[in-house]
Amino acid sequence: MADNQIINSDTLAPHKASATAHTNESGAKVSARKKALLLGKVIGVASEEDYRPSSASIAERAEYRLRKMHSQHQQNLETIFKLALTYTPSDVTGEDLDPDWSYQFFQMAEQINSRRMQDLWARILASEIVKPGNFSLRTLATLKQLTQREAQVLEKALGMSVKLNNETRYKLLNGYRIHGGFKQYFRKSTLVNLGLSKYGLPYSSILTLVDAGILHSSEFETGTLEKGGAIQLTLTDNKLNIQPNSNNLLFSYYRFTPIGDELSQLVHPKVDSAFVKDLTALLSRDFKVES
Repeated sequence: MADNQIINSDTLAPHKASATAHTNESGAKVSARKKALLLGKVIGVASEEDYRPSSASIAERAEYRLRKMHSQHQQNLETIFKLALTYTPSDVTGEDLDPDWSYQFFQMAEQINSRRMQDLWARILASEIVKPGNFSLRTLATLKQLTQREAQVLEKALGMSVKLNNETRYKLLNGYRIHGGFKQYFRKSTLVNLGLSKYGLPYSSILTLVDAGILHSSEFETGTLEKGGAIQLTLTDNKLNIQPNSNNLLFSYYRFTPIGDELSQLVHPKVDSAFVKDLTALLSRDFKVES
């Protein structure tokens, strides 16, 4: 299934058409005007043959557009269902879905055109058949509005997030702070920032996740960490065992919302090895670190 068409924002003036043409997948130049005409074909407001308005009546054109839209919706559902079957085990007892949840799911899922996002919806359906209640309707509504770019930002954020000890929820660490003690008075800064933007997660990306309802807007802090206390940081398949060197350290982090926690079950984050290496070096300033 191909992703949605993207309209480029170049000028549509005829005398600049050659200068504003763009290259399509085959390497041929495609003007912004033709992109718009192609979009008209996709949504059914232009004819199949030459992109000109059809000679049929407006009622007939509306019927044609609706048939085209319904066909696309049907194709979306069939793709998601087929994918869901690949994620549904045959050796596990299935459960009946809540009828209201099921109805809302398919109403929203039929509008998902991107192949990558269809895969997420398929995994939700398979998960609910095995164990209902993992994904709320509110989470489905957020996921429906999620663009591919926002999904990629979430994937990036989760790849840089940790679970502390036996916690089940991710925390996106922003750094740690020295609170009290002699070091607070002898260091230029008591805040050690991880510099997430260096690894492809600038503050604008964090705001994107906040606006999508995936991250809380405020930063949080852990309680003061106990000197010598064993702490395990889990980053997907990587584990760091650390011990604070003093009783004056605490982590600052961004907290995922309940919707973010549910969506995190769907995403398979890839940990940035450079981030893990630099995180280890940074923590070594005030923690004993073992990987």
